[in-house]
Amino acid sequence: MIGSTRQISVWVFAEPVDMRKSYDSLSALVVSGLSRDVLSGDCFLFVGKDLRRAKVLLWDGTGLCVYQKRLEQGRFTAPWRRAPEERTERSLRMTMSELSLFLEGSTLAGRVALSPAPMVLGTVARFAKQGNDSPPSDVRGVR
Repeated sequence: MIGSTRQISVWVFAEPVDMRKSYDSLSALVVSGLSRDVLSGDCFLFVGKDLRRAKVLLWDGTGLCVYQKRLEQGRFTAPWRRAPEERTERSLRMTMSELSLFLEGSTLAGRVALSPAPMVLGTVARFAKQGNDSPPSDVRGVR
């Protein structure tokens, strides 16, 4: 899979995409449809209308890469069917773990959020200032 030592965001184009598109056309969708910078190093996921093909566009520092997967059996989940409150206009965000599950054909990836929301650094400090010995259960283990 796509490896990196830094935090990479995965942006999903939440509408069906013509899978004949390649570098330039997918880059244009990133800029115009997702309002993101294609050279940011983030991954951009596109899924075909038939849900059998998916492409990931990535800038690796030296050039654009397009990774494509076609499922021989089954179908990818449709990210455009995800709950409207979990996505912005034409995009939604995944983690790299969710992308890996999605590309393996998991029925949950892309349909529901599988990773917890990012931890806000000031959360534990706020409880310490209030005199609480331990934070609530949702932030335990992070000190």
